[in-house]
Amino acid sequence: MKQYVIDQLREADFLKLEEYFNGNSEAGDLPGIYWVLVPESLYGELQLEHTDCQPYYFAVNLDHQSVSFELLIRTRTRLRCGCIQYANKNQRDHILEYADGLFEKL
Repeated sequence: MKQYVIDQLREADFLKLEEYFNGNSEAGDLPGIYWVLVPESLYGELQLEHTDCQPYYFAVNLDHQSVSFELLIRTRTRLRCGCIQYANKNQRDHILEYADGLFEKL
């Protein structure tokens, strides 16, 4: 799995991130998993065509030591589809800017 990982979180950082994700993303079925919407303007060609699979998300995994941002763009309606792909350049840049921006914002 390709992902962007920020490790060695301080407890204060973990608590701020947890509060932020609880209020600004969809919680996953497992603790510490969050789903963040990908802006439609960043959808790839196939993702735009697959209207039944929209919207698309990237997953965030938060634990007390680290936070990881998956670079796999997924739908929550299907487990397998051709539109579930690793992030293209624009999507990857968005995820990295989102991740880095959280620490500036919080």
